[in-house]
Amino acid sequence: MLRTLASHPSAQRHFWPFLREMQEAGHSVDQGTYLAALASFKKASLTADYASLTAHYDKFRKGAKSATAAAEAVRDHDAAGLDSRLSAIGLLPLTETSVTTVLRELREHPIKALAFFRWAGRQQGYTHSSVAYNAMARVLGREESVPEFWDLIRETKAAGMHVDIDTYLKLSRNFQRRHMVREAVELYELMMDGPFKPAQQDGPIIIRRISMGPSPDLELVNRVVNKFEAVWGVKTKELLDGVHRALTRNGMFDEAAEIVQTMKAQGHQPDNVTYSQLVYGLCKADKLEDARKVLDEMEAEGCVPDLKTWTLLIHGCCLAGDVDRAVQYLTEMIEKGLDADANLLDVILKGLCSHEKVEEAYSFFIEMVDKTELRPWQGTCQHLINDLLRVNKLEEALSLLKTMKTCKFPPFADPFPPYIAKYGTVEDARNFFKAMTVNTSPEPVAYLHVLKLFFAEGRYSEAQDLLYGCPNHIRKHPDVIKLFGSIKVESASASRLGSSKQ
Repeated sequence: MLRTLASHPSAQRHFWPFLREMQEAGHSVDQGTYLAALASFKKASLTADYASLTAHYDKFRKGAKSATAAAEAVRDHDAAGLDSRLSAIGLLPLTETSVTTVLRELREHPIKALAFFRWAGRQQGYTHSSVAYNAMARVLGREESVPEFWDLIRETKAAGMHVDIDTYLKLSRNFQRRHMVREAVELYELMMDGPFKPAQQDGPIIIRRISMGPSPDLELVNRVVNKFEAVWGVKTKELLDGVHRALTRNGMFDEAAEIVQTMKAQGHQPDNVTYSQLVYGLCKADKLEDARKVLDEMEAEGCVPDLKTWTLLIHGCCLAGDVDRAVQYLTEMIEKGLDADANLLDVILKGLCSHEKVEEAYSFFIEMVDKTELRPWQGTCQHLINDLLRVNKLEEALSLLKTMKTCKFPPFADPFPPYIAKYGTVEDARNFFKAMTVNTSPEPVAYLHVLKLFFAEGRYSEAQDLLYGCPNHIRKHPDVIKLFGSIKVESASASRLGSSKQ
């Protein structure tokens, strides 16, 4: 509420009375709300309000020092003697702010954070509020503390409190990022049954996350759909697309077709998103011809396949090992007036290289980059350079290094020195240095690295020849002089040893 009051000019005059009411009721303001309100006041040029809130914030930060000390005490010791250690720190009397600050400090140690939470709940004159329960829930929302998390949620409900929407959003994002989709679904159900309901788009987002797995759990998908429909009374296009994605990734194409019919019956028109999911699923099931037919069906329905749909089809062919078909479909796509982008170039090149068609990949790269002026990804260039060196195509790899320089990518030097020192010539090394030159010659360390590798391969005379062609400041560099001096010492030692034996 404070964030809302601070961010709306018409409501800012209510900010301070509301803050005083909170303080009189024993409630504190968390750090995130302070910072958001400060930003709003600064944006609105409310200098006096900004200064007053800064003073409040400074007071908050002083309390945070004690909270940090408490967190260290909890983190660095076991449960035994926790009461005496915390009592001696000066954290008492407890406030909502001090408790939530300690919990935030202990966010990487959920079980120890829970021990502190229990200790705080036993202190005289302090009772956990909704803010504290929500702070604790945020900390426990991890793989190693799932049972404790749900125990706390039940305890929160029994106390007549609820998970707030900010906590839900953070927990849901965290669960999804950690692939804890079952927990994300159960939390979604909890919120949809409570007073703080997630936004309508949350249901489709969770289904999308479920569908990203190799075999999406349809039971979880149905639970989200049922709760969504019970609350909102509709099935949106985004929701149906999510269900369609889960079905196609499970190879359930008949059921997916029924979802498309449901879309149409409800007035939703299948689009590139819908059809792309079907293409992906068919390719995953190794039904490449059927996947290609989908694009014809799209055109018949008046939905022109876009670049993403074609890319999914071509990528599916590459994953299935049919790179010839992938190239064929690429040709068809170009004939239909679509241009490849960096993503599609990456897909084709990696597909060709993975099937030992490195030279074809290089030719395709040159055609696309030089003739169509397509800007490749840095990673695509690096991948192709490694494969070119693997099949002894140094000249082509060096040419690609120059292309990277033209695109203003950082030089990808790592694979060249070992290869040139082992298989290349002195002229190859010089060409490498030329390719690495941007305005000025490469750093001395680059020359020294190549020279050392020549030494390691026992190619001393060639290293000497290479040195003669290096810039004067490289030849006179102390480390280079030391390197070549070591060889002279070794040679002299070897000569003396030979003489003594005679």
